[in-house]
This record gives sequence, structure tokens and C-alpha cells, in this order.
Amino acid sequence: MVAPAVPEIIEDDDIGLAVDARTESLPGLRELGPPDLVHLMKQSVKGGSKQTGVYHHITGIDASSSASLAAYVNTLTFNPTDKTHKVVSGLYCCYNAFSHLDMRVEVKIPGGVESYCVDERGDRRVATDELWLETFLCGVLRAYSYGDNGSGDTIKKIIGVRRFNPITSTEMEHKFLDAAEKLFFSGRQLGSDPEIQIPNIVSNHLTDGLLKYIKTTGRYTSGVNLFQKLRERDVEVSSLLAQVLIHGDEEVQAVRLLHDSIQDIPMDYALLDCQAAFCLSKGEGEMALECAKRSVTAAPSEFSTWARLAEVYIALEQWDLALLTLNSCPMFSYQDKDSPRMPEPSRVLLPILPETALDEIDEGQPRQGEAYDQVHISLRKLQAATYQGTFLKAYSLLTSIAAAIGWDQLLKTRSYVFVMEEEYRNERQQSVTPRVPTSKNASTVALSGTPNGTNENGNSENESEDDEDTLAEPSSSGPANGVSENSMMAADRSMEKPVPTVTAAEVKSGSDEPDPSHANYTNFQNKRLCERWLDNLFMVLYEDLRIYTIWRTEMGQYRAQQLQYKKSAAEWEILGDLAERLHHNPEAIEAYQQCLNIRFSPKAMKGLLKVYEKKGDTRNNLASLIRLITWQYRWYSEFSPELLYSIRRLIEDEGAVKVRSIVQSTNLPQNVLDLTHEYCSLCAAFKSTGTEG
Repeated sequence: MVAPAVPEIIEDDDIGLAVDARTESLPGLRELGPPDLVHLMKQSVKGGSKQTGVYHHITGIDASSSASLAAYVNTLTFNPTDKTHKVVSGLYCCYNAFSHLDMRVEVKIPGGVESYCVDERGDRRVATDELWLETFLCGVLRAYSYGDNGSGDTIKKIIGVRRFNPITSTEMEHKFLDAAEKLFFSGRQLGSDPEIQIPNIVSNHLTDGLLKYIKTTGRYTSGVNLFQKLRERDVEVSSLLAQVLIHGDEEVQAVRLLHDSIQDIPMDYALLDCQAAFCLSKGEGEMALECAKRSVTAAPSEFSTWARLAEVYIALEQWDLALLTLNSCPMFSYQDKDSPRMPEPSRVLLPILPETALDEIDEGQPRQGEAYDQVHISLRKLQAATYQGTFLKAYSLLTSIAAAIGWDQLLKTRSYVFVMEEEYRNERQQSVTPRVPTSKNASTVALSGTPNGTNENGNSENESEDDEDTLAEPSSSGPANGVSENSMMAADRSMEKPVPTVTAAEVKSGSDEPDPSHANYTNFQNKRLCERWLDNLFMVLYEDLRIYTIWRTEMGQYRAQQLQYKKSAAEWEILGDLAERLHHNPEAIEAYQQCLNIRFSPKAMKGLLKVYEKKGDTRNNLASLIRLITWQYRWYSEFSPELLYSIRRLIEDEGAVKVRSIVQSTNLPQNVLDLTHEYCSLCAAFKSTGTEG
């Protein structure tokens, strides 16, 4: 494949600060570690003694030995964009998350390679074959875990990261799966996703990486062979094997496996959750319900089991039980991926590869030094856009309920199952004068590890509730201003604001305790207390719906008066994201298209791609993929697991010949089309379905 350009983050004076910063950060790494660091020393070709340090980050390089890392450093000795300097030495740093060591390879040019590892105290150790095996596996897992999903969000987080595909052949696959088999039962040491409280044999970064690789490449047979061998050593691996069988269309075999494994370990929550998910996918809600209930009983402290039960209740349209189940979810503080913390560089060079030149992507982009798009204050304050981990999943479940039954009915259900502040005061006024909550958004105490009075970003819960301005740009015309005022009033009239629930402190100050039974909520004492975090989600959802209503009302009134509704590209992108998370797909498409009419946005294009995939629109699907792949290459990423998966699924459905033909018939430069052809060639190398012949 065409190698992406090499970004350069330059140290003119304090050379080596980046390496020192990496060493200092080692004790604080908790999971897979940051991307690899490559630091080069450059010297003028005219013979001057002054040296310059440059570095960049990278994922996906074969880290199975010092020789493979030294080989990568040697590829950087010739830089077509810098002919005035030569590389005199290089250092490659790759983190081993199993042993908490930073493996390092120093290359002297010409000649000389030294390898060693640095521990958390900064001391050197000897690099053994066992450590290199662990490092190789960590490198592959990082490449899949830190790969961008196509939206560009991951790419924008860290500057100057080259992303390569770590596995481009069946030989490399065998090497990867062999390492995974040897280290499988140490996988829990790597940690797990934020939605998992306690990493275990089947829920950790190693198993996540294996499942993602198998799904991305479609190598289900290889996955089945691996997990069958591991299952012989521990029957708990059955849940992973069942997942691979289901994704590989071996559902009968998967069901038999689940049945047999449950006989051996009847309270394994991963197996029960797998059963519940499978039954739910087949529309068997009642069967899924029993499995989900047992899964919660088996692992009541795990978020995923409660979330699955809430999904089942939503599918069964039992809205009150869905809310109560959601209220019972244990919430965990979000722990982001390990990322490098580097000192301020002297300069940054971000060269553009000629093969990625595409006017459509370049036009309309803000130049260096130009101001970014202005974004209306009400759009900047939308808290839901910042949710991650358990809060993101919980909010998605809440919006699913709202989309199904509407806001008004959701509030009625909320007041039906939870104790509201006003009714509690009426109940208690005869005997106790209750304490008035200090927060406008009264709620119960937070769960362990969740926000207490503030959201997870440290912002006040109600700071965005009183915006007086509308979303439309100010206009000098009288009718336009009148439309804006009317839209605000119409939005306020159409939506009821959530009233507060009672705080746990108030209830505990008296003698009344809610009955744990779900059978009857009409009696005050049978209602539940709403957790603070869920109470906050209702306020966040209200704000989302309020801004959405204002937007749609304004657009309708502007069009009725034949006025242009103007917004910046960034605002259209935010509105598209807003509509998408509220499950208003047609409106999301409209906003994303408006954004792309102004300038290219990977996030907007990824939003359209998801819609085209659901519709089965092959041509528009491929048109979106071509542009996203090109943008990824532009920012030094030749590998996106999500985009590779999309290409593979298209080839599986339409056939490789048709996909290549449609790509080639697109009216875009050949150098751009070749980048997508490289993804198609990768599918052929793995003998994906649809590539035969």
C-alpha cells in the first residue's frame, strides 16, 4: 500500500524532551499504553554540528523484534521533503502493557543497533524474547483499539500519528493468533473498556482486539479454531466462541454450544448475555428477558448486564420497567485511552502526500491563522455530545425510549415510577417540614464513581438551560428576527420541562422507605428514588430536544418566508449529530449534507455513510468511502478498521468485480481511487467472501 507522509514535530533547542516526557509518563499508564514514539536526530548535510530533534507517533508496526523496529527507522533516513538534513540516529519506543515496560531500539546511522527496555522507574533492563512477544501483541491491539472509525475524531485527538495496518497477510495473522493463544489468560492484565468494571478472561482489551480483528477481516474460521483450542483449557471461553460462530453465520452450532456450556457453568454472565443478545436479535423478547434477568443476577455489579435487560424491556415496550432497570445501572467514571503528553514543540510540519490531493477535500477548509467557524452558544453547551462509556450507553437507551413514546409520555412514565419532589412534600407536610433542595434539578445521591452535583466534565448541570438566543444567524430583516422569537416561544410551549424528583437525603430524614416491589406505583410508598445521574440525563435530553425543536421550527418558518437559513459548517455538523442521537435520521442527513455543501467534514460524511449502509445504496456508500479513505490518508492513516469492515461487507454483498468497477467509474482522480483499491486488495489477500474469481 502507499505509505502515508511522515509528520514531523520538531525540537530545535531542548532535544530529547519528548523521550523524557514519555519516560516520566510510564508510571501513570493503566491500559494498552500510548502509540509508539519515533524520535530522530537530524544534522545539516553541509557539515554543521547543530542537531535537531524530530519525532512522530505511530501504530501498526511489527514490534516482534528489535530488527523490525530498526528497519522502520531506516525507512526514515530519506525524506523527500527535507533534503537539507540527514538522519544520524533514531530511537523507537514501544510500550509493553503486560510487563509495564517501554521497549526501545536505538539505531545509529550508519550502523549500530541497541535494544533494551525501560521500567516505570526509568531503569534499563534486558529485552528478552518473551518481552518481545508481549510487545508484538500489544502493538497489534493498539493498532485496532486506536484506529479511527472514519469520523476523524480519533485522528484529531493526537497530532502527528501514522497509522498502519498491523496484519496484511495470512502469515502475519498466524503470528498474531499464535501470540494471542500463548498470552490469552494474561489478557485481564491489560484492563478493559470503560463499560466493564472488573476485567476477566472474556472481557478485556485482548479479547476485544481479537473480536474486532475477526469481525473486521471476516476471518471467522481462524477465530473459531483459536477459541475452540482455548475452550479446552477453560469453558468460560465458550461465550467468545459463540459470538464468532453467530457473526460467521453458524447460528445452529452457536446455539448448541451455548446450551451445552450453560449446563457446565449455569451462572456465567457472559454466556447468559450472549444468549439474551441472540434472542433479542431474533425478535424473541420473552426468551431474551429470562436470560437477561439471570445475567443480572449473576453479575449485578456490571453495567453491561443491566443495560442488556433495559434493552429487552424497551423491545418489549415495558417502558416503566425499562426506566427502573436503567436507574439500577451501576455507572463508572470514564477512563480514556492512554495518550502521549508531550512538551510544547518548536514547530510542527504536516506534509501532504500528493496521492491524497483532492480539491473537494481542500476547498473551504480554514487556512492556517484563520478563525474557526463560529458556533452558537446553545450548540456549544450540548452536554450529550461529550458523553462517553456508560453515560453514553445509558443516554442512548433513554433516547430510544423517548423516540418510541415521545417526550410527554416519557415524563408521565417517569413520574409514575419515581418519587417526585412535589408529591413527597404533600405526603410529608403533616409531620415533617422537608428541606428544600439547593439544586434546580433535584435528584438523588450519585452512584459511586459518578458526578455529584456536576456532570462528568465538571460543568454545572443547569448552565445551558436559559439561553435566550435562537440558532439562526442574526439578520437585519424584520421578518427574520420575528421568526426567531416565534420559534423560541413555540419550542417552549411545545415541550414540558422535567420537574424535580425527590432527593435521597429528604427520604432518609423521615421514616418512609420505598417498597422494593415493582408491582404497583400508584401508592407513593411503592415508588423508587431516581438516581442523580439519571435525573441529569433527563435534563440533558430536554435540552437536546429543545434545541432540536427550535432548529426545526426556525427552518420551517424561514422556508415559508423564502428566507435562507444560514449556519456555519461546524453548526450543521453539530445539528446532524444532535438529530442522529435523537433518532431523527432524515433530519440528520439534511444537516450533514448542508455541512458538506460548505466544506468537507469526515464526521458528516461518516454520518451519511451509516445511512447509505442501512439503505443498501451501494454507489453512494462507495462514494462516501472513497472520500473518507482519502481524508484518512491525508492525515497519515492508511488503516481504519471501520472503513475496512465497510469495504469488506460491500464486497461480500456485491462482489469484488462490481465494487472495483463502481470505484473506477467514479469521476475522481486515479490516485485517489487507487487508495480505495488498496483496501479492496487487502480483502482479496484474506480471501474474503465475494473476492473469488
